[in-house]
Order: sequence, then structure tokens, then C-alpha cells
Amino acid sequence: MKISARVSLDINGTLITSRQLEALIAVRDTGSQTAAAGKLGISVPVLHKYISLISEAAGGPVLKTTPAGSALTAEGSEIAEAAEEMALRCVRKRRFTVCCSPVTEELVMSSLSSLESARPRLVVSDDEYSIRMMKEGRAELAVIDDPLYLFDADEFEMEEIAYSGMVFVDNGPSFIRYRYGAQRVAFMYLETAGRKYTVDAETSSLTELVNSGKSFFVDETMLYRKNLRFRSAVDPKVLRHAVTAIYRKETRNISRLIRMLERQRIRGMVLPLRIIYALFLLLMLYIAKD
Repeated sequence: MKISARVSLDINGTLITSRQLEALIAVRDTGSQTAAAGKLGISVPVLHKYISLISEAAGGPVLKTTPAGSALTAEGSEIAEAAEEMALRCVRKRRFTVCCSPVTEELVMSSLSSLESARPRLVVSDDEYSIRMMKEGRAELAVIDDPLYLFDADEFEMEEIAYSGMVFVDNGPSFIRYRYGAQRVAFMYLETAGRKYTVDAETSSLTELVNSGKSFFVDETMLYRKNLRFRSAVDPKVLRHAVTAIYRKETRNISRLIRMLERQRIRGMVLPLRIIYALFLLLMLYIAKD
């Protein structure tokens, strides 16, 4: 006998069905309403209807248009996360679950191949949500970008697995805050420097962040992966921070995953150095021929 449960949410007295919630999550994951409709096997008008019903229940828009497509508003993100949180609670036999943010998503995904037999599940959100999943017993390991959040996780075992610098794009006193990465560390730098600023927007979209025209902080690994180049107002090493894995107790799967995370970090650092060295040798050969 197969028994399963599906999630619906009551938003301000309006029942939002699991199918409507799937549409919202699909838009978030694909960044496009057309792609989301294709992923779910429904027409775009039907998807628009689902999103409109959620917006009406929320009392405001849950989507916004960006240069790259569509992204969730703060209200939309809250609803999507609530749906995913409840969906995990409905799973009768939960798989080995790991949490991380988009900053470390690629690192974690490439490392999870070592746990294929455990059929691991990856949940991508911000540090605050990852720690909440750990505290509620819904995840075995979380990768935390912002070390200041570790003060909220002192009951867990911890291990530093990588380091990352922050790029500071300075376009004036008006800032847009990126939802992911060591943002609290970055803004503490401004306060320490005595700089006056205002945070006038927040986004979970990297495209919206870099096209905002406002000042912002972002982990350099995010820019590197997207092949984006920005001149930083300070050396990224000034805002260098640890990336930390937290877990309850060390098991075979935990140990294996941490080893893989550390190896992937080393590979990611060595490869660019090899490329730089090869280019240097080519340059020396070119000069020698002249």
C-alpha cells in the first residue's frame, strides 16, 4: 500500500492547492514562466492563473519581471519556502538531506555524487532557513556561508570546508542586499569603516542584483561561476570569510561528504592556477621568439 501526502497552504483565508504552489516553485527554479509551464506540462495561461490566485491571496504580487525573466518577490519566496518546508514534513521516509545556498550549490552538488547510494536530497535556500532545517531535524548537514549565523548553531558540530572573498561594487550610498552569502559580514565592514548607507532593496536574483545600478556585495565565487567581472572597491580578501559545514554527529555519510567538499574546493582552486601558469609559459615562449 502506497500512502503519501500533498501540501496545500491557507494564505489569508484562501486555500492554495499543491498544484498552484508547484507553479510558483517552478517559476523560481527556472526563472521563466514559459519554462515553468513546460516543466509542469501546463499552458502558460494556466500558469498565469495559478500565480494570479496566489497573488490575490497574498495581497500583492508574488512575481516580478527581471531582465533575465521572472523572479519571486519577498512574499513569493516566503510562500515557496513554506510549501517546501511542509512538503518535507509530509515525507514519511526522509532521505539524507543537505542544505546550502546558491553560493555553494555547485560545490555541494558535485560532492553529493559520493552519496548516490543514500539518494541524497539537496535543499537550496539561505543560511537562516538551512539552520532552521537543522534545528527541526529535517536535514543531516548544512553548508553555511555567513559565519555570523554560526552563533545560532552552537549545538552542532562544525568544520570549515572552504573560504570565499566578497566583491564590493560601489555605486554610491544606496545599496541592494543580496539574499545569499556573507552579507552581514560585508555590511559590518561598512559600519566599521563609518560609511553612511541605506539598504533600499533586496533580491534573490543575481541578474537583478548586478543590473540594479545600486551598490552591493556578492561572493566572488558567484561571479566567477557566471563569468561576470566587476571591479571591487576593496580587495575581496579584506572580506574573506569561512564556509562551514554543520552537522549533529559524524557518520559515515557525513565524513564522506565533508571529504568530498574539501577535495572539490582544492580542485576549484588548483585549476585556475594551472591555467594561469600555462598562459604565463605561452607568454614567455612568445617573448623568447621575438
